[in-house]
Amino acid sequence: MDIDAASIPDPLKLGKGPGLLLAHGAGSDIQDSYGPIIERLAAVSTVVGPDFPGSGNCPLPQGRLTLDGTADYLVASAVRAGVESFAISGFSMGTAVAVRAATRHPERVTGLILSSGFAYPNSRLRLVIDTWRALARDTGNPRTLASYLSLVVGGPQWLDARTPEEVEEQVALFSAGMPVGADAQLAMFDHIDVREDLRTITVPTLVISPLADLITTPLHSRELADSIPHAELVTLDCGHAIATERPEAWANAMTKFLTTLPLAGEPASNQP
Repeated sequence: MDIDAASIPDPLKLGKGPGLLLAHGAGSDIQDSYGPIIERLAAVSTVVGPDFPGSGNCPLPQGRLTLDGTADYLVASAVRAGVESFAISGFSMGTAVAVRAATRHPERVTGLILSSGFAYPNSRLRLVIDTWRALARDTGNPRTLASYLSLVVGGPQWLDARTPEEVEEQVALFSAGMPVGADAQLAMFDHIDVREDLRTITVPTLVISPLADLITTPLHSRELADSIPHAELVTLDCGHAIATERPEAWANAMTKFLTTLPLAGEPASNQP
């Protein structure tokens, strides 16, 4: 996937202060992954939130999506918005994009926040993604995919507490359709593996692990935290969709971390 800077759509940009670049999940967009907490983040940062190719107003490029190309696109979006250095917050697949962006553009990245993330898709995660893609191909029955996504995206305790009307509302939301590039984004899971990148990360890193995550289970977050030097791990009592279940706790953890980051060019206090 080649990046044409002139073709990059203007990303969401909000707030003032040190830069914060958002990387959303596959089959999602910025508002879906981060919407409930964007204003909170903008209170301490200049937030830049591009949609990945195939989501929002960003068209799919020629050729398949790649991790390197998506990471470069993410960084180019921030530069286009006038933000030259930034922390990166990645959610779900966006965590792998964030890690790769940090290794390809280390001069721009000041910190990482990796939420509901993974370094590579293990057998269980591959099964989740393969089932998602297979159900999406059955265009005659979108409710089946919507029901499946409702089951895996929501934490069991949170979903148990929903009324039938609330569950139906969520199923209807998923039934309305995925971004046009959802399958192309999900196909990236076949090639994502940032395990070698993790040990080279030198910026402060916060890993946020939802304890009831059925998509990227806590095992993945522990691997990220154990493999990145000096990474901090915090847990939240929720499922994969943190912005829906625990937006306040998520925003609090992120803003607390962001306010401790050094400015670009300053040494990080937690590095040797």
